[in-house]
Amino acid sequence: MTAMTPKVTSAHPPFCEGIQYFGEAFPEFEKYGQTSAIASGQTSVSDPQDPTAVYQTLLAADALRYLTLQVTGSKASGHPGGFASQAEAYASLVMLGYKNIITEVGHHAPGFYSAMFLDRSLEDMGISTVQQLRDRFRERDGLLGHLSGFIPGILAPAGPLGQGQHFAMSAAFLHRDKLFPFTLGDGGLGEPYIMSSMAHFNTAYPQVTNFLPILVWNGYSQEHHSMVSLKTNEEMITYWRGNGFAEVVLVNAKDFDDQNQPGEYVDSTEFSFAKRLEFAKAVLVGMDRAAKSAMSGKLTVFIIKQLKGAGVHAKGSKSHNLYPKDTLDAPHMIESLKARALNPEAWEIVRTNCERAGGGPAGKTVMTEFELELPELGKLTLEEYAVGGDAKISTTAMGALVAQVGQTDKKFIVSNADGNQASQIGNINEALKIVHPTPDDEYNQGPDGQVYEPLSEDACAGFAAGLCLMGGRSLWCSYESFAINGLPIWQTVTQAMAELRRPTPSTITLFTAGALEQGRNGWTHQRPEIEAYFAAMMRNGNIFPLFPTDANSIQACYEWALNTKNKGIVITASKSPLPIRTTFEQTRQGLQDGAIVLQETSGTKKVVFAAIGDMILKPVYEAAKTLEAEGIGVKIVSVINPRRLYLPHETAWDTCSQADGIFLDNIKFAQIFDGDALIGITGGAGAMLEPIMLRSTAPRTTVSWKRGETTSSAGELMAFNGITAETLVKKVKQLVK
Repeated sequence: MTAMTPKVTSAHPPFCEGIQYFGEAFPEFEKYGQTSAIASGQTSVSDPQDPTAVYQTLLAADALRYLTLQVTGSKASGHPGGFASQAEAYASLVMLGYKNIITEVGHHAPGFYSAMFLDRSLEDMGISTVQQLRDRFRERDGLLGHLSGFIPGILAPAGPLGQGQHFAMSAAFLHRDKLFPFTLGDGGLGEPYIMSSMAHFNTAYPQVTNFLPILVWNGYSQEHHSMVSLKTNEEMITYWRGNGFAEVVLVNAKDFDDQNQPGEYVDSTEFSFAKRLEFAKAVLVGMDRAAKSAMSGKLTVFIIKQLKGAGVHAKGSKSHNLYPKDTLDAPHMIESLKARALNPEAWEIVRTNCERAGGGPAGKTVMTEFELELPELGKLTLEEYAVGGDAKISTTAMGALVAQVGQTDKKFIVSNADGNQASQIGNINEALKIVHPTPDDEYNQGPDGQVYEPLSEDACAGFAAGLCLMGGRSLWCSYESFAINGLPIWQTVTQAMAELRRPTPSTITLFTAGALEQGRNGWTHQRPEIEAYFAAMMRNGNIFPLFPTDANSIQACYEWALNTKNKGIVITASKSPLPIRTTFEQTRQGLQDGAIVLQETSGTKKVVFAAIGDMILKPVYEAAKTLEAEGIGVKIVSVINPRRLYLPHETAWDTCSQADGIFLDNIKFAQIFDGDALIGITGGAGAMLEPIMLRSTAPRTTVSWKRGETTSSAGELMAFNGITAETLVKKVKQLVK
């Protein structure tokens, strides 16, 4: 194709300002490029076999390639190669009217942004021209390097591999009348969670098949050949069928190659124009077949096999990333852009099709642009136990409330890899049932259950967090020891929630069986270091770790969490019967202030014990008795909501969607924590005490978890870690001597 002048004239559509090169029209443009294939008032092409539809699908694919390369080239940074290898697939989805498109590949971001530009979604960000698209790419308050739901029309974030399918499955579960395709790179296919999570989901919900993996099989990952690059077509098909996929649609570019390209992976942009059209038709028709299959109840995958970097500046892994040498002034970049350049009239046709597809810009039509209507929960029935009465199990008390939520909201899901029974929340299973293909009343399981139990924390966290991101309610339950395996996607979702332009239910977790309860199991079950992860995340501004004091407190904590939006809320509690020390109102005040005073006595000196957790209070109360007998006054403070104890400038709260700017002021902080000495105590990571230690001016120290060991009791494990009444008394005397 011969390139024309890069100068934009008034003859060009205004949105084309910033396009450096225009080309001559494709062959037969006067026949197939005069009228939009998606007619006015329609949302898709009427027939994927129609030559005009095929022709304009190819135009759209090259428009996406051109924009992807020019946008990344404008910063000599970003990732064009992976998206370029599946441009025909993305273009086909759009031409067929599907815009609820997700990706597992953060490196596809510039392609997705190009698509959002073409359908005018980015105009909501003030991006109306290609020049503005270039200027805002990889800039703050612009188009960040990897996908975010902050961008209009983008349904979910994408960065770490192995996450996209969770978002697609969650969306499909909540919106069963819509298709949710997601692109999946063959480099990421080696991530073990992807196939196992889809297989478990399909076993649990065989009727929910309206998510469609689009495998981009281009032979390469980020820096080398992909691990599946040597598989034959038959082996790849068998692999997907062996993982439960009833329909596998594979379109291989090599079947259309008339240029004798070497190897199993070829570049369709090198074909003759006639063969390019044949390939585009095969993708469009195949995608239509796959989409209809997925929507009709079959677990389906679409595979496009084409060389990575097809149609851009380099091939294979060398096309993955741009480097400082890859500027728009570089000869190889100029040559590549000219090869993909379209005539102005083609740009207009592509823009019209993209805007009409799916009923309008993705930023106005996809399901994540709207708040999902949910059943009203009403006022939950809480059971308040008498302070000083019989010991109660906190997790069981919360389980009763969880059951009420699920009985009201039938799309509410509870996920747990280890099983709820082990965490003393078997009452959830009794009320909501485990979703399972084998009905069995003895085990509270059946096909219509609401408790999701894959043996993978990634799958548990992914489905639960994904549901909240997509607008639904959920609860992820885990042993504190093992939750770390699911935290990457939970963190991704909470970060995304901080950016969302719409309210959505907070993603809530319940982490049980704390380290102190797991003596006999040894260090494999004693990993409260996870609390340091949440301590760091508190600075984000929308993360709230909660530490209920007892079975009353946990009910108030969950009640509060259910009424929040766009937050990540972690409830950590023991599964052992423990004393009732608080009323509902005390915890509600503690949620507001961050902490509450449980007990206060006077003496010659005043020491403050700031305790995080429930079981940890036992040695604290024992130490208080000893100190009081010696004439030292003691104030025992239960820290319930430590995020409230930071000063506002110490977190990014004001940058968060649905911002929560409530922090304990200095006067109230002094009322709760001032004394002659302060000791912060936790059975977990000492980092969680940071907000208190930063603000207190009293002589102070901490007592916290060190490491695990096999012991016969919680007391012995606490002693191993130096968390005893004797240690606390000794530290007090060192501080107030």
